[in-house]
Amino acid sequence: MPERTVLDASDIRRAVRRMSHEILESAKGLDDLVILGIPTRGVYLARRIAGAIGEIEGREVPCGSLDITLYRDDLRLREVRALEPTSIPAVGIDGRVVVLVDDVLYSGRTIRAALDALADVGRPAAVRLAALVDRGHRELPIRPDFIGKNLPTSQGETVRVHLTEIDDEDSVMIRQVDQ
Repeated sequence: MPERTVLDASDIRRAVRRMSHEILESAKGLDDLVILGIPTRGVYLARRIAGAIGEIEGREVPCGSLDITLYRDDLRLREVRALEPTSIPAVGIDGRVVVLVDDVLYSGRTIRAALDALADVGRPAAVRLAALVDRGHRELPIRPDFIGKNLPTSQGETVRVHLTEIDDEDSVMIRQVDQ
């Protein structure tokens, strides 16, 4: 089965803008807000969200990245991959509302790893989760606070997010995988 597009560039732009407004409303301002993207595509989405919030509020939002590679519970099952940089904004995360941003929420295991990694960096007042796509099939009791698109899928489908920063286009594709 060929890939089909479920979100195009304008859909992604709208979703990011809507999530940015929701995050801002939930945080009740910028004073304690920090946005951290989970590599790879979560980092670019986090930057877009921080940029959109910055445009709305007229000031910069602390934004960084959080590598979770060494915290994954499937390290021995996957190919070795290079560590991505963790970049915590100068304001830190202690006592702040941290919004973790990822491209696709699936089993919840990536977010569990992110929570473990975050605990090694500091102690936020609260942690929220933003995902461009929530495809279901959770294995852990984790749910996003801000969702770009709920996309019910079967276990035999894959969801690929493409972002212009690394893929030269913005789209979300779904494809049936041979089983």
